[in-house]
Amino acid sequence: MTTLDLNAGDTDADGGPGLGPGAREPGAGAATGADPSPGIATDRHAYYVTGRRIVLWRHGQTEWNMAGRLQGQTDVPLDAVGREQAQTMARLLAALQPSAIVSSDLSRAVETAQALADIVKLDVTLDEGLRETFVGTWQGLTDDEIRDRFPEEYAAWRKDHYHQRRGGGEVEAEVADRAVAAIERALKAVPDRGTLVVVTHGGTARVSIARLLALPEQSTGVLGGLSNCCWSVLGEGHRGWRLLEHNAGSLPEPVFGDDR
Repeated sequence: MTTLDLNAGDTDADGGPGLGPGAREPGAGAATGADPSPGIATDRHAYYVTGRRIVLWRHGQTEWNMAGRLQGQTDVPLDAVGREQAQTMARLLAALQPSAIVSSDLSRAVETAQALADIVKLDVTLDEGLRETFVGTWQGLTDDEIRDRFPEEYAAWRKDHYHQRRGGGEVEAEVADRAVAAIERALKAVPDRGTLVVVTHGGTARVSIARLLALPEQSTGVLGGLSNCCWSVLGEGHRGWRLLEHNAGSLPEPVFGDDR
């Protein structure tokens, strides 16, 4: 893991959006001591949880997302729309008063995390365990290209998403193993009732949520994919983790990306 100081440039707060999802009442400044962005209400009473919260936040849009190309662990940066999404959504998430931010080390996630870190004055911890699913020889290809080049492998994966390796890459259980381990490492720095923001990728977020909720392996598909720069919120209760929000954002957005 690497700790990255992303506090050099503050985000201009003028003209930003209003209340974010879950923000109910005005309150004090962020847990770090910094005031939240002007016009953003804090969420002192937004969720009833007895313990900590995890916000799993997918990175902003990339050119490969829009082209329908599997990114996997290829380090594709945000495009102009993705950078704007990160700035907008960061202002909403600042209302949740994060205690810590951990991110995949791929640049599209790091850049998204930086937008929030600049507002709430937190460092970002980078953890490669939060990378997207590695899809081997399929990386960089569209669905049509994969079907043409690897027809038997593609057909086998369509029949069994849980155990077939796309392009010789990872299966979902392996992604969940490494990603949840990264989340648990980061949670050690989060106080009771504190909030951890996990900046990651669509497929990684979905399988992590399923594992944290103790869903059976064959039931992970009941969770829809996350749109670019949208998030899900888990709350820690007496019976374990609970899903409080899923694919939340300012407005509904289509899902483009690897987790189709």
